[in-house]
Amino acid sequence: MIYPDFLKSGDTIGVTGCSAGCPGEVNENCFNHAKEEFSKYGINVVLTENATTCEKGRSSDAKTRGAQLMALVKDPKVKAILAATGGDYLCEMLPYVDYEQIVKNPTWIQGYSDPTGLLFGITTKYDVATIYSQNFGEFGMDPWHKSLGYNLDILLGKEIIQESFDLFQSGWKDKVTGLEPYILDAPVEWTGLHKEKELSFKGRMIGGCLDAILEIIGTPFEYVKGFLERYKDDGIVWCLESFGLDSERLTVALWHLRQMGWFKYTKGIVFGRPCFFSTGTETTFDEAVDNAIGDMGIPIITNADIGHRKPSVTIINGAIGEFRLNSGKATLKTEFK
Repeated sequence: MIYPDFLKSGDTIGVTGCSAGCPGEVNENCFNHAKEEFSKYGINVVLTENATTCEKGRSSDAKTRGAQLMALVKDPKVKAILAATGGDYLCEMLPYVDYEQIVKNPTWIQGYSDPTGLLFGITTKYDVATIYSQNFGEFGMDPWHKSLGYNLDILLGKEIIQESFDLFQSGWKDKVTGLEPYILDAPVEWTGLHKEKELSFKGRMIGGCLDAILEIIGTPFEYVKGFLERYKDDGIVWCLESFGLDSERLTVALWHLRQMGWFKYTKGIVFGRPCFFSTGTETTFDEAVDNAIGDMGIPIITNADIGHRKPSVTIINGAIGEFRLNSGKATLKTEFK
């Protein structure tokens, strides 16, 4: 596994609109505050032009998105690249990404939700570690949540053990100033799928937003089977979350991945809290997971701090992750091997 250089004082973070962008005064306030916060650590931030533009859900056309990403990859001062935000159309830019250049000049590339389509292929096909964590806009909040500190510590190369959080934000609220913190109103409780109080497993992490992963299956932009074979001795830990899949689509999606052999060599699976979940068959999220893969003998955790229902821990695709669950609380230890 190729790990890009960790950040240090004087380095630069690049921000680009791989999918949608973030126009308007509220987003400008958010981004400016995020830049101020990073500057306290001696880290500079540069924005590509399309980080703050958006039309019909796209920061710019697909070719431009690819070009602006690659300009950051080729800049020796830029040591990490963060997606400005999520969206729906990242897949359009994938043919314009120079993956060989990313391998030649490895740079941390980070985001969540739609950016999964970029991160997933970089790690599964090219063995470059990527970060499933915050998009840049998260760093505009004042004050920073503990989860952002975890993310920055990892970017700085600190060896930390991330702990599950006490509360999460159950709903959504529009930003007024751009600096709003999370509204933490619901208790966090990681759960074993089969009601286990204690679980532990360790392996090579891979995953992201399942909705986005489904879009690139069978395209040139994933190579899961090769990834599994290359790292079978470590075992695989899947870290997944669902944005808009209902119980029926979730069941079928996991059945599909199972039939494709994607859960081969799997040591454990961690599911984040679903974002917009519904059911037409009176099936809960956990029941859908259980129906599809619950009989595989794989330890499975649900309701984890991963993905859209913030806060979230930082997942390093390609690194070794050790998860430990104990009565609703959990820890994640990451090893860069």
